[in-house]
Amino acid sequence: MRTKSALHKMKTFLFSMSLFLLVILISLPWPILANPHGNNFLHCLSSFHSSDISSISKVIYTQNNPSYSSVLNSTIQNLRFSTPTTPKPLVVVTPLHTSHIQATIYCSKQHGLQLRIRSGGHDFEGLSYVSEVPFVVVDLVNFRSVEIDVKTKTAWVQSGAILGEFYYAIAQKSRTLAFPAGVCHTVGIGGYFSGGGYGLLFRKHGLAVDNIIDAQFIDVNGRILDRKSMGEDLFWAIRGGGGGSFGIVLAWKVKLVSVPATVTAFTVSKTLEQNATKLVHRWQYIAHEFPGDIFSSVSMRRVNSSTVDGKRTIVASFSALFLGGVDELVPLMQHRFPELGLVKENCVEMSWIESILRFGRVQNESLEILLDRSYKTTLNEPYFKTKSDYVKKPIPEAAFEKIWSKLYEEAAESAVLAFVAYGGKMDEIPESATPFPHRAGNLYKIIYTAGWEQGENIKSQRQILSWIRRFYSFMSPYASKSPREAYINYRDNDIGTNNKGYTSLSQASIWGRKYFKNNFEKLVKVKTMVDPDNFFKHEQSIPSILF
Repeated sequence: MRTKSALHKMKTFLFSMSLFLLVILISLPWPILANPHGNNFLHCLSSFHSSDISSISKVIYTQNNPSYSSVLNSTIQNLRFSTPTTPKPLVVVTPLHTSHIQATIYCSKQHGLQLRIRSGGHDFEGLSYVSEVPFVVVDLVNFRSVEIDVKTKTAWVQSGAILGEFYYAIAQKSRTLAFPAGVCHTVGIGGYFSGGGYGLLFRKHGLAVDNIIDAQFIDVNGRILDRKSMGEDLFWAIRGGGGGSFGIVLAWKVKLVSVPATVTAFTVSKTLEQNATKLVHRWQYIAHEFPGDIFSSVSMRRVNSSTVDGKRTIVASFSALFLGGVDELVPLMQHRFPELGLVKENCVEMSWIESILRFGRVQNESLEILLDRSYKTTLNEPYFKTKSDYVKKPIPEAAFEKIWSKLYEEAAESAVLAFVAYGGKMDEIPESATPFPHRAGNLYKIIYTAGWEQGENIKSQRQILSWIRRFYSFMSPYASKSPREAYINYRDNDIGTNNKGYTSLSQASIWGRKYFKNNFEKLVKVKTMVDPDNFFKHEQSIPSILF
């Protein structure tokens, strides 16, 4: 039987050990100590991993850690959300093991901290690493393994991998296997898959989420689930219902798709003086009817005319990727879109993986650029705002003159207006197959982007943000209606947000129906079932609501 002295010594030892673990973790960081929640959170982590303190201490970055800023800023892709006044997380956790994630979920719940989950840092409103309330970031940078099975044409890819790492792994195994996803190679798998994910192959093979067949998922209670154990409703919800709402997806099993060894790309640019207005107007009527083997887009921006000194004009760049050779593509386009005047000299044959480099604007780099997570894309300005629309009826030709006048405004210097043709496989998949509802009936998607470089004054920044919002309002008559649809991976807080506290179904529906249409109510029901206390939340997360 233990004596009182022995018990006293044991209690003293345990207290000292606990204090020692806490000191190891936080080294008395004053920014954290100023927030009792953060202090308690760290103490909780130390208790959760008391038998393996050296492991978890390596993946915790508090605000006084010398590496804190570099870790936090490493994948911030929109510098609008990397300013001195941007709210910063109390702690960044870069887990190495699932137990680190389970501990972070548990301790965040216990001590009233919001959790933000980051895979690639491309959220257009910064919601994966910014919050207005005390919060912790789980950065999945160390969960990035990719396993390719050429025989079964499947792959397992972890959420912290970037698209480039996934593509590179595929290309190392096969020239004729691919995956239907985007062209910006630094986008994280977790966020991209969670929002649907379209790319060069989507008219042939559907979205990324249309090709997901299993997942590994951690729920609010720390349980690790797969498709069978989570059930079909939750599996449906995580494939396009938006990131940061239901739990944390650790990894995804996907079907790879077959592509020809040779594909063909072209970009043909026309100014207003070269009949761009009529060509863009015509494109609206035909592009969605192109064969599914063709990805087609047109981007418009203002430039200085090369024919008239000092005069500004609009250039429309018609781009396409064809799953086949140039000798098949040119006659097809001459038949379907003769007005464009496509000739063989406009086209370039390449492999599928080389098309990713071309459309991602890194065509002069080696394939190894796909592994560079620190690469800052030139597809957007360093600071930018993006909005989206879906179009079901062609815009009248006369309206384009008004659109051009908007692009001539001073604040639109860097603005780009892009149309991406729908149709093909997208017309065949029901709206309710996944949460992503933008399927049949859409001629094309519109992407509006405006931005600025570092050093622009505050007045110019405000003018640019004001311009894109006014332009979006101006385009309302030509966009889809009831609701005016939007793409969740082009996150836009302007269309509505949740409250910091309770959010009603009617309020959340303002933005929810724009992203998900009639799928929104089912998403709310799944959310309420799996996370009834609404732990996983952000400004546009699916809310938990009792019906």
